[in-house]
Amino acid sequence: MTVVSSEEFVTEQDRYFDMAMNEQVFVQRGDNMFVFACTNDRKKRHKTPDEDFYRAITMDEFKIRAREVVEKAYKRYINERNHITPCTRIS
Repeated sequence: MTVVSSEEFVTEQDRYFDMAMNEQVFVQRGDNMFVFACTNDRKKRHKTPDEDFYRAITMDEFKIRAREVVEKAYKRYINERNHITPCTRIS
């Protein structure tokens, strides 16, 4: 583990890139600390699709389903509107 300032990291990037192949390099900038490390593991570099991705629907499927929901809500609104009876005013 090596800790360097952001200025030193910028001036000697090649050195710290090579160093990151074997160990973590912490770059300190003000009160913040950044971890700089190298990985050869493709699973860590590229995320694979998860369950949510495979359950997702296409935009065309979404349009069809959304239209069905809106049409159903509109029909219910019209149906309720037609069943409203005028109120009589009580004097």
